[in-house]
Amino acid sequence: MGLLAACASPNPEPEASMAMPAPPPPPLPAFYDAVTDEPFPIPAIEPGTLDPRLWRQEVDNPWPNSSYGTIIIDPDAALLYFSEKDGRATRYGVAVGADGFSWTGTARLQFRREWPRWNVPAETIKRKPELERYSVANGGMAPGPENPMGSRALYLFENGVDTLYRIHGGADAPHLGKAVSSGCIRMLDQDVIHLYKVAVHGCDVVVLPSLTGPKTNALY
Repeated sequence: MGLLAACASPNPEPEASMAMPAPPPPPLPAFYDAVTDEPFPIPAIEPGTLDPRLWRQEVDNPWPNSSYGTIIIDPDAALLYFSEKDGRATRYGVAVGADGFSWTGTARLQFRREWPRWNVPAETIKRKPELERYSVANGGMAPGPENPMGSRALYLFENGVDTLYRIHGGADAPHLGKAVSSGCIRMLDQDVIHLYKVAVHGCDVVVLPSLTGPKTNALY
């Protein structure tokens, strides 16, 4: 009996508790499903890749006195607001300009394009010479899934001059909320199509100044 007692642990270790499985991501709204009635396919947003804070939603407008149609972009929060009536706004998550490429101020929505060509600015070609083949002189990049402009583009002018900054689609869900572009405001294609439909020609587009420090490098 003593020998048996010696072989037994007087205080057996408790069995390791099994780790609880992570809860499934919340289901995405149906408007983030695949879009099948466009010239090019727009895939569904993968569950779990998009922070619910960045989902398209109607909210109280933080700038309730702004005129209907005014677009206000808060780069630090990575949010774009389309001013509705009665102090409401439609809010979208966006990706914003990386440090050194951001732009702030008030511009005018001059025109819009469906499935735009990407005419790479000279400044971008200086940084990435491999994009020379998509310059204005070479006709730009044709529309399609590989074009970083995505399905829609809104063109911003200041005092009648093209700022070269755009609000456009082509964003990947994991990039929303981050600073990844050369100053442009990037949106999910599902969201930019929605904004394109409601946008008001000639409206003010206000890009607030960033109050944070340096951001990440631009993807393009």
